[in-house]
Amino acid sequence: MEHPNGGTAVIVPVALPTSARDGFNSQSFGRALNAHVKQARVLMVGAGGIGCELLKNLVLAGFGEVHIVDLDTIDLSNLNRQFLFRHEHIKKPKALVAKDAAQRFNPNVEIVAHHANIKDPEFTIEWFGSFAIVFNALDNLDARRYVNRMCLAADVPLIESGTTGFNGQVQVVKKGVTACYDCEPKETPKSFPVCTIRSTPSQPIHCIVWGKSYLLNEIFGASEDESAFDHSADGENANEIEELKRESAALRKIRQSVGTTEFNQMLFDKVFNTDVVRLRSMEDMWKTRKPPEPLDYTALMGKSAAAIAAKDAVLQDGQKVWSLEENLVVFNDSLDRLSGRMLEMKASQNGAAGEAIITFDKDDEDTLDFVAASANIRSSLFGIDRMSKFDIKQMAGNIIPAIATTNAIVAGLCVLESFKVLRGEYDKTKAVFLSPSGLARLLNPSRSLQPNPNCPVCSVFQTRVHVDLSRATLHDFVEDFLKPELGYGDKDISISNEVGILYDPDETDNLEKKLSELGIKSDSFLTITDEEDEDTFVNVVVAIQEAKEPLPDKPIRGISTDGVKIPTKPKKEPVPETNGNAVTNGKHASNGKAVEAVPAKRARPDDAEELSITKKAKTASSAVTVVDDDDVVVIVDDSAGAIVIDDD
Repeated sequence: MEHPNGGTAVIVPVALPTSARDGFNSQSFGRALNAHVKQARVLMVGAGGIGCELLKNLVLAGFGEVHIVDLDTIDLSNLNRQFLFRHEHIKKPKALVAKDAAQRFNPNVEIVAHHANIKDPEFTIEWFGSFAIVFNALDNLDARRYVNRMCLAADVPLIESGTTGFNGQVQVVKKGVTACYDCEPKETPKSFPVCTIRSTPSQPIHCIVWGKSYLLNEIFGASEDESAFDHSADGENANEIEELKRESAALRKIRQSVGTTEFNQMLFDKVFNTDVVRLRSMEDMWKTRKPPEPLDYTALMGKSAAAIAAKDAVLQDGQKVWSLEENLVVFNDSLDRLSGRMLEMKASQNGAAGEAIITFDKDDEDTLDFVAASANIRSSLFGIDRMSKFDIKQMAGNIIPAIATTNAIVAGLCVLESFKVLRGEYDKTKAVFLSPSGLARLLNPSRSLQPNPNCPVCSVFQTRVHVDLSRATLHDFVEDFLKPELGYGDKDISISNEVGILYDPDETDNLEKKLSELGIKSDSFLTITDEEDEDTFVNVVVAIQEAKEPLPDKPIRGISTDGVKIPTKPKKEPVPETNGNAVTNGKHASNGKAVEAVPAKRARPDDAEELSITKKAKTASSAVTVVDDDDVVVIVDDSAGAIVIDDD
């Protein structure tokens, strides 16, 4: 293109002026909605597949302030669908990189990134309550349930979303208006997304995915870190770039050493010692969790004489949970077998183009043994239970790939539903299901469901209380708050938390203990159950919040308890007559007349010792094993041979 004065004109892209961008949004949304959007302060939990698409949409729509929370770091496997990330970002925090990438789309939006776990103590109920909307873009059940519960406690609208392969869903959650995430029972997940590989694993499945999708591919497949990062000159990340170069060089050296006598130890030292030491150096990551413990190859081999002698028996016993020493023996033996195969493949290529690659197959004993041993050794580092080869084989075959298009569609639906929330039009919100295999259409919307009256999470009455945790006892909680302020009076009640029952009329041992001694801290939840048969209150969930100011009189003070009236449970329908006789409490009335039931309180066993065994409260100091990894609960279903993730 010629310039009028001669020469060649250069076309330089110009950023869209703020007034023009705002004008377009105002035309699209309408002035009122556009004003709401610009003033909205929203939270997005998760910066993965859905999160990248959603953040882009939120920023382009002009939401005034967007907070991102994500604990994960970027892996090579993320790059095919999480478009905000590039190869030079591998190993960096997703939240921080996503912020920098999305900020360029709209510099007028304030983006705040938190490289942290959403369960960390810093993210309080009050903090959740400071947002107009919370968006869930998570890939695990426990975290979604946690955010759901926090939003209900803070009375903040939640837009829940998720994808599984080509399927997806979006749901609006508003306390008392729509169904919450737990209103409908969730099936036990039988698969696990690839993107859940963590630098801080908390469950066996995390380690299995790491062994299968990361380590096996690193050594015998396409290396994640084989490229140098010379093109990146970001001064703020210079140390990280140098570390990635060193890691890349170490991996290339290990790959080049396949088949040598040093190969096994080189790989072991790299992933179970050097990388672990580096993880431990990231102090912020271990503020609320126990750091992993690196392993010494030589020392562990010195303890493995018996396992080496019984190698054949160990390899044949797929039902047994191998010891750490037995896993090392299987690790070395599988590496020898895979190395031999790799050398044979290279020899057969005879200089032909392409690299020899071995991929995982659950029916391939070599790769299965390698993944099982690697996963179990990694589990040992992080204090996670090891699994049998049989169980690992079942779980390793259930990894569902994430689809970029599905993520994009679901993220778009999230923003459309958020516009209705900002207008307060909850009657117009939809629960939308994305199902390409459906016979009717791709998107299947339906009106948001009403709250389930039997939901254990949102059907309860919720309130909060300020507590001086340094001196408040369970007795103070009962006598100074529950009875006078919530109106329980002389009712028989029980108090429980996620650990178990802390108090009931037959179990009073904990009354004089401080709440802190019972494992109760700020933003803990206590459930109060009315044990009366008449005028029974619905369950009450009390959120404990540590008092910011001294409480001079009593160590407990309710928050906005004036005029609180706890609803009662609906009375049970009378049992219909059958053949002229009514059945009441298991007894038939004679002459067609119903026998009047005598109100009674719940039956109690006479044997106090038996009751104590079944219902005794567990204190945090004596019976609770505190897992510093997101407080994740893992239930092992031995009968099915699979992990149930009740809770990455």
